[in-house]
Amino acid sequence: MRRVAVSVLIVNYQTYAELTSCLQSLVRFPTEDVEVVVVDHLADPAAAAAVRREFPSIHLIEVRSNPGFANGVNRAAHAAGGTYLLLLNPDCTVDEDVAHGLATWLDEHRDVGVCGARIHEADGSVQQSARSFPDASTGFAGRTAWLTRVWPTNRWSRRNLVAQSLPHEPMACDWVSGACMMVRRIAFEEVGGMDERFFLYWEDADLCHRLRQKGWLTFYNPNVQVTHFTGRSSQRAEIQSAIAFHKSAFTYFWTHATPARRLIAPLVYLALHVRLGIRLAQIQIRRARLGTH
Repeated sequence: MRRVAVSVLIVNYQTYAELTSCLQSLVRFPTEDVEVVVVDHLADPAAAAAVRREFPSIHLIEVRSNPGFANGVNRAAHAAGGTYLLLLNPDCTVDEDVAHGLATWLDEHRDVGVCGARIHEADGSVQQSARSFPDASTGFAGRTAWLTRVWPTNRWSRRNLVAQSLPHEPMACDWVSGACMMVRRIAFEEVGGMDERFFLYWEDADLCHRLRQKGWLTFYNPNVQVTHFTGRSSQRAEIQSAIAFHKSAFTYFWTHATPARRLIAPLVYLALHVRLGIRLAQIQIRRARLGTH
């Protein structure tokens, strides 16, 4: 029987061109002990069939609905057989053997449950994917916040984005982006996988938080790299994605807040809705300028 060391788990949502590029980049590297499982949400039968023809070795699971990213990861993990689970967004491409690179490092660090790669944007810049668990500063000094864009070295952004200095060696952090993270299967199963209350966003931070509570470490490994063409799926449902982001942010707060901190839940809820209102207004203004809907 074939021994599977790494299962690459990809959750696709109507991004077949990007998925094809992702799979083309993966198959350039040894696959004897690597399998690829794709969960295809709101699947287009014709497009899915084309993917199967081009990549007959992958396991593609068509789902006619869209139950969310966390649900898709859990479905893929259930169908997978690997010792390690490599979560990879369909709008990522690899230029090296990421699966074995991360797996080999995890083999040597048995107390690490999650390891994330260095993620490059399409323009070559480095995405700040190694982060601290969110707190009150994350709303205004997180990775995509205005303050971080205009003043990236401020102390709040440095607190949230812990690898701004672009380290050359693996470093411990609170959580890493689910765009490319490898999870030790036994750790993933110990915490029951992804929390499916998170439809989209923050499920990666929640997973790392629950793993931390079980004693597992999370590391960022800049020596293994991928390219992420950020947000291709979310651009197809921009407003819904913005709503999901803020809803998941509140779910994360409520899940991990102490009883004392939950007393400020109404303020957190209000702040997130104000932030969401601003984001939705920005989307509408940009669409009006572009003449789109």
